[in-house]
Amino acid sequence: MEWLNEPCRVLDNAAAAEARERQAQLTKPAGALGDLEDIAIRLAGMQQRGHPAVDKVHISVFAADHGVAEEGVSAFPQAVTTQMVHNFLNGGAAISVLAKELGATLEVIDVGLKNPVSHLGLISQRVADGADNSTQQAAMTEWQLGLALQAGFDAVERAHANGAELFIGGEMGIGNTTAATALYCALLDLPPLEVVGPGTGLDQAGMLHKVKVVQRILNLHRHYCHKPLEALRRMGGFEIAALTGAYVRAAQWGIPVLVDGFISTAAALIATALQPAVSDWLFLSHTSGEPGHVFAVAELKQRPLLELGMRLGEGSGAAVAVPLLRMACALHNRMATFAEASVTGKL
Repeated sequence: MEWLNEPCRVLDNAAAAEARERQAQLTKPAGALGDLEDIAIRLAGMQQRGHPAVDKVHISVFAADHGVAEEGVSAFPQAVTTQMVHNFLNGGAAISVLAKELGATLEVIDVGLKNPVSHLGLISQRVADGADNSTQQAAMTEWQLGLALQAGFDAVERAHANGAELFIGGEMGIGNTTAATALYCALLDLPPLEVVGPGTGLDQAGMLHKVKVVQRILNLHRHYCHKPLEALRRMGGFEIAALTGAYVRAAQWGIPVLVDGFISTAAALIATALQPAVSDWLFLSHTSGEPGHVFAVAELKQRPLLELGMRLGEGSGAAVAVPLLRMACALHNRMATFAEASVTGKL
């Protein structure tokens, strides 16, 4: 896992300054396009060019099962993880539809399904038949953690080789909101009652049970709560680890990342704890409908682009935000300047 310590790419301040200067010359009052201006300027600095673009989008969905699902923390049975992987690959899932609409590259990676899938389109980087039950022991061994992180590394290597201008990581794993909730609580010193949400659709009794399960996880691993990588190993899951590795590697290559919702942001918290410079390469796509998400958003000090009440996962919220980034680039690149349009500028 030595690659985790490689430095992140440094933002190009000159390209960002060029983009900022162009924004000042476009036929509009300064700041009139609000956050769209900032998006274009940030992308310019990331992509080292005054005219940024996000035409080539790479989406990697990591799927894995969780031993903690044995504790009854989901409204759906664990078999749904494998069933949804089939749905991804057959084009019927939300992320499948969105990826096709965006013209994005979509890949699905098995990093630890309990029931393996046989499908020509599936990438297999299986760590094990699901993570262990974190209420009883560490979710994974150090060796398994390394393999899961490597899956994220490899996904970004493929994205980079294909010339991706934007990376989105998605996830699927029944029980993973419990794992992510435990990580939020551990890393941000939060009580489970403030973070636990409905996940796949739990009722009030189900959420109270989930609070107790998360507290058991925290009690067992309490000595490791403030060690990000060890907290991930003990309380997380293979797909969360893969997302963590992907975010770090994307920052090392200098590929902008559009972070999805609750689960993906748990990985972003760990990645930025490991390397603070990773945060320079992240856009938060939306505010999750999971109540605890706001705490991670505050920690990352970014305002999500959208607020739609989404909590599906899969990378779906991030995919929905892609057109916003594309519009920001189109406006930045194709609007006329005052001089080009023969319009009198500000006095």
